Amino acid sequence: MSRLAICPGSFDPVTFGHLDIIERAAKVFDHVIVAVFHNDSKSPLFSVEERISLLQAATKHIENVSVDSHGGLLMDYAREKKAHVLVRGLRAVSDFEYELQITSMNRKLNEDVETFFVMTNNKYSFLSSSMVKEVARYKGNVSDLVPEAVDQALRDKFKHL
Repeated sequence: MSRLAICPGSFDPVTFGHLDIIERAAKVFDHVIVAVFHNDSKSPLFSVEERISLLQAATKHIENVSVDSHGGLLMDYAREKKAHVLVRGLRAVSDFEYELQITSMNRKLNEDVETFFVMTNNKYSFLSSSMVKEVARYKGNVSDLVPEAVDQALRDKFKHL
């Protein structure tokens, strides 16, 4: 049986912190689906289609990674894909409380799915998509925080501001 994991998130946009988690998960699992989810509590800068495209470009070097999207509950998606593992990244202790709540709810919805937490590389522990967007909005350099395609996409989004 193949070991399939889902790495869910909004990825608005994908950062090197996200890629660190995805690359490390790809070393452990036979296949990793990076699943773009729409979070109604957030106002995304990039459309789901744009996020998928940016993730595909950023992960093209990883053979056992695919990119997908879903608009509903993560546990429904996991059931649909017959996945029993989620991979979630943690940057700092502050992430843990939020992730604990999500994991507890997910477990209530589907106790057959386990969540594995991966600590991001320390050099990315401060990094968030929100922070990247804020810096890029004011023409700050984010080229060492995001893949080249994302850097260009951010510059394109904010060139008229």
